[in-house]
Amino acid sequence: MGKNLLFVGAGGFGGTLLRYGLDEIIPAPLNGFPAAILFINLAGCLFLGWFLTYCLSSTHISTQVRLLIGTGFTGAFTTFSTFTVDTVRLIGNGQNAVAVIYVVISVVGGLLMSCIGVWLGRKMSSKQEGAAV
Repeated sequence: MGKNLLFVGAGGFGGTLLRYGLDEIIPAPLNGFPAAILFINLAGCLFLGWFLTYCLSSTHISTQVRLLIGTGFTGAFTTFSTFTVDTVRLIGNGQNAVAVIYVVISVVGGLLMSCIGVWLGRKMSSKQEGAAV
């Protein structure tokens, strides 16, 4: 258990730093739309869908690597809490239409990106199985 916590923590440290860096360099539009967090969350959905699907079919990826990258890194990289606070902030600023657009793009886009990630993971897994035969 303790060793696994170290892997999750190390991954979380890296994911947090990358999220912070991207949030700093992706410019916010003048209307306050949280473009950086949207990009980060959509990228995280794509990546996690791919990574976990690929890992489930791969016997050479250890549990510790899955915890490091899947739980730690991606869990810290993406941020549901910031998404919700940004939505509340937009509503509080009277930007209801922008808030609705943000929520719809985040939820529908996140589901779509996760589906694409799962599809890519399955495709890569099937190619790997075909190459091993």
